[in-house]
Amino acid sequence: MSKVFWILFFAIFSWGYLYSQEDFDLPEDVQNTPVIRMVPIEAHYTSKDTLPPFDFKEEKIPDELNRPIRVGVFVGAKELYLKYAGDIIKITPHKGKLKLSSASQSIEVESREFTEEEGSCLSFGETKKSLEKACYKGSVFFRHEKGKVDAINVLNIEDYIRGVIPYEIGRLDSSRFEALKAQAVAARTYAYKHYNSRESMGFDVYADTKDQVYKGLEGATPLTDSAVKETKHITMMYKGEFITAYYHSTCGGTTETLATWNRENLDYLKVQKDLDDKGEPYCKESRYIHWEKSFKEDDLVKIFKANLTESKAKLETPQVKNFKKIKNISIKNKLSSGRIQTLMIETDKGNFTVLTDRTRWLFKLKGTILPSSLFTVKKAGNTWVLEGSGFGHGVGMCQMGVRARALAGQKYTEILSHYYPGITFEKFSF
Repeated sequence: MSKVFWILFFAIFSWGYLYSQEDFDLPEDVQNTPVIRMVPIEAHYTSKDTLPPFDFKEEKIPDELNRPIRVGVFVGAKELYLKYAGDIIKITPHKGKLKLSSASQSIEVESREFTEEEGSCLSFGETKKSLEKACYKGSVFFRHEKGKVDAINVLNIEDYIRGVIPYEIGRLDSSRFEALKAQAVAARTYAYKHYNSRESMGFDVYADTKDQVYKGLEGATPLTDSAVKETKHITMMYKGEFITAYYHSTCGGTTETLATWNRENLDYLKVQKDLDDKGEPYCKESRYIHWEKSFKEDDLVKIFKANLTESKAKLETPQVKNFKKIKNISIKNKLSSGRIQTLMIETDKGNFTVLTDRTRWLFKLKGTILPSSLFTVKKAGNTWVLEGSGFGHGVGMCQMGVRARALAGQKYTEILSHYYPGITFEKFSF
């Protein structure tokens, strides 16, 4: 590759980003999310209405939102690869800079931005093999940060939503089209709510479960794209503000409030029974509608000790951390949905407690936490047995419930209004 080529296609950009010291554990909430207020649109439908066909009166988008979204696709990678103009470029950190190497050329720079060629998309990833399917719209900005490489995708928000739906709720088929539309509106609302929320990191949202799973257009289908198109620019609001559109996989028949994260609740995030006409959970198709985990007591001692910090355990005395035996595990109290509020562990060195959703981290084994905090505990011989229901935190929209509601003929507005009661639906014009 000639030097002229590199000059034409590489332009140096310097971004002064600093890593924040925020706790990025679940919940995937952002502590400093900006509040964007709007006058509610007089749409033909709110969640208090019956559900006729309706259109949306359009409202001009606020200036602060009228820009592409910035997605931290890879943050802190050892190396990345980019397929561009027929070449495969390896991108690595090197002596405080980025080293870009192809088969014929190698240069070192502070940072680089690449823009999709007209009619195509960008292909970048952590391995050469991943380049075969990777497809990202917009531009990608590579930077060196603390001895690692970051890749930030800057693109139109509608293209971003196209890359979220298949990975958050699945591709589904036409019988569940309304579920795809519900996910599109929820994902779009979440994204707008979190514009600038990761500003200290230099982007708006992560591309994983810290925010929403996004993998470009690799998994997009004509049906998922249609769901985005048919809900284009539609979001959910409450009293003139974007809602914080939390969602999860499987609620087990009942959703939860922000109490599961020991936080003050929001009016549109309530404990909602999620049962069909037969009184069965809408999410009963999920393999996590019932789950069971068993732990040998000796193993559980090691597991608890390893997870005391991450589960934010409250120790009766400092000596408790040196315990060798578990005398009892009991649920002291529960939240309104039945999820655990306080779990008490009695040991030979004293007691400790773990609160609410962090109980899932107390039982973390080989990187995997419990499916949910909706479970019971019993002892059988030398084994502790947990029986539970649900997958995820339980707050907001239940994705497996959405799938079933769509199959039952419910429209996406009706579905979303169940999980986020009291909201209004708004539409932007540009």
